[in-house]
Amino acid sequence: MKKYIAFLFFGTLAFFGCSDLEEKPVGIIRPENFFNNTDDLQAAVNGAFANIAHNNYWGREFTIALMLRDDMADIGDRTTQAARIDVNDMSMNDTNALVANFWPQSYVIITAANQAIEGAKKTPGDPAKVNAIVAQAYFARAFTYYHLVRLFGDIPYIDFVVNDVAQINSLSRTKEADVYPKIIADLEFAKQWLEDKPKVKAVPGKGTAAGYLASVYLTLGNYQKAYDEAKFVITNEAKFGLGLDADFQDLFNATKTASLKEPLFTIDFNNLTSGNYGQDYTAFFTGSLKDDSYSYGQGFSVAVPSLKVFQTWDQRDYRRAVSFDTIIRKKTGPGGALQVYPSSDNEKAPRPHIAKYFRFPGKAGANGRTSQHNYITMRFAEVLLTAAEALNEITPGTTEADGYVNRVRARARNKAGKLVSFPANVTPGLSQADFRKMVIDERRLELAFEYVRWYDIKRLKNGPEVFGPAGLEPHANFDPNRDYLWPLPGTELAINPNLKPNNPGY
Repeated sequence: MKKYIAFLFFGTLAFFGCSDLEEKPVGIIRPENFFNNTDDLQAAVNGAFANIAHNNYWGREFTIALMLRDDMADIGDRTTQAARIDVNDMSMNDTNALVANFWPQSYVIITAANQAIEGAKKTPGDPAKVNAIVAQAYFARAFTYYHLVRLFGDIPYIDFVVNDVAQINSLSRTKEADVYPKIIADLEFAKQWLEDKPKVKAVPGKGTAAGYLASVYLTLGNYQKAYDEAKFVITNEAKFGLGLDADFQDLFNATKTASLKEPLFTIDFNNLTSGNYGQDYTAFFTGSLKDDSYSYGQGFSVAVPSLKVFQTWDQRDYRRAVSFDTIIRKKTGPGGALQVYPSSDNEKAPRPHIAKYFRFPGKAGANGRTSQHNYITMRFAEVLLTAAEALNEITPGTTEADGYVNRVRARARNKAGKLVSFPANVTPGLSQADFRKMVIDERRLELAFEYVRWYDIKRLKNGPEVFGPAGLEPHANFDPNRDYLWPLPGTELAINPNLKPNNPGY
């Protein structure tokens, strides 16, 4: 586990979500007395990644919001926090507590990245080595802004070090169309300077930057560039230490993730916590309440699969077994043996539960809230499916596009070492429309509960369909004029009226 130094400046914290200007951040380190060597620069960069592994971001607030917003996960226990229900039910407003927590944390990550980027200008040493290190900060900044712009559209864009609140107290929102080129520029710099094959997946490499460029271009509908970037990763998969791992289950086994080749980038928790840093609630939130199976305790049944997701997923698909828990185990009494019950006996959420994070969290405690998980933010399988989708839009009917999907399906046929016949290869010669429908559904199954589905719904603008009466998780109040964008926190608009108006409908 890397040692992290979190870089925080009072100006940014005061603006982004902190109305109490008396709050004193811990451990202020300023560029003028730091960045004396490349080790200092790496410590600054590490601060950005440390702030991703935080309760307010990947540990809970941000990821649970993404999971609940799509059509794959629903609220299990509706006595949970109202803010989670509102995100799930398309009834959120500008006071939503999840947004109020992950919005400022996003800018803490960006602040740390900006400080490292600025500090690199005064860091002595081999320029190539300096660039290789600061490229990680460019990636962290692009990674965070890419999430923000997809959720909120127009956002404040800050690419400088904030030393005084006066620098930003009149800042306005940057248009979404102007944010994307900045994200692309950061990723291009990262792609140029990052290592081919970092020693650990928690450090981004060239393939990571290119994979995210492919995703950005896919989101923008620039299919040629999406294909080009995905193809670059695929062509260089051996050079970059990437590929598909043999057993789908291993991707969600915390004791194995660090040794896998499939992740392009991971966020490491490693069972280490310090305050809100390293707090990992995903297993806890998705595990089954009243299930006594695991030594680290029960889950909480907050985010559970939409029942129709389970019912419509072909039982022959090994990925289904990996993705769902279909039983719970209860102790019959003090010292009694575990008795197996169907998941429908769960008193709060009588349905199958998400198993990807709760089944194998490694060394864990506190109901799974401390784990060894290295959360994969993008996998090589996603790159293959991005290449297939993009190529179908450019040149329909190619065997090359079929082959990318077939690689993903071939891995799915390895059922814990036993080769099975399902899912079959893509039917050759599909029309462009049929292939498009097939590959989008393949993404839904392959990447289920991995925080990708909402972004697919958003970019495809198919909310009325997936949330309609025939969808997997119907929401009668889904409004395409409002719900593709989330509301900026009302506190931010109160602090700085230049951010007004809020997104339509809020």
